[in-house]
Amino acid sequence: MAVWDIVGKKTSKARLIADIYETAKESIGLPIPIDSKAIAMFRMVLAEARSLNRQRDAIEAEAEALLGGTRDYEALKQIPGIGPIISLTILAEAGDLRRFGHHRQFLKFCGLDLSTHQSGTFRGQTKLSKFGNARLRKALWMAGQVAIRQKENSFRDKYTRYIAKDPDNADLKRKALSAVTAKMARTAHAVIKSGKAYRPFYEGSVPGGRTSL
Repeated sequence: MAVWDIVGKKTSKARLIADIYETAKESIGLPIPIDSKAIAMFRMVLAEARSLNRQRDAIEAEAEALLGGTRDYEALKQIPGIGPIISLTILAEAGDLRRFGHHRQFLKFCGLDLSTHQSGTFRGQTKLSKFGNARLRKALWMAGQVAIRQKENSFRDKYTRYIAKDPDNADLKRKALSAVTAKMARTAHAVIKSGKAYRPFYEGSVPGGRTSL
């Protein structure tokens, strides 16, 4: 067998090769009959993906028809990670973001403010309160996930800096994405309240030494 030398020195080489081959037969990694279960599963997954894409396109078209050209909607779409659907969700769930005098009020409304469980002398871990609007929080979380996968923006930079000490730490990644989500909320509030266009990598200072974006 041509694969014999490639596998190298293994105690149970024949069994390993046979296992690899049997595993491959259950996928599309090898030429397989057109009526096989693997092909049927692949077609089902592909059809589901196409269906979801059609639904997404329809919702985006509806969002554009309802809000296309309006100032707040167009401003939100400038932010990395925020497209028509998430922009529509933010405005539908939060209304006019100008009603929040400070970005901390908006963070609290989203459930992205920090809280600490405390009982008597016991002081627990500080984490997101999650007492606010769950749909809005989820939308901003999804926007953050999209933004950190794009090539270059301040959200990706923040995420990268956060996990720099231990890039493979799952808990650290979760905390980093939570920080990016909060930044996404602050940015959304800032661009609408200020009426100014989104500026990549701009960090505007606010009282208390924090940044507005």
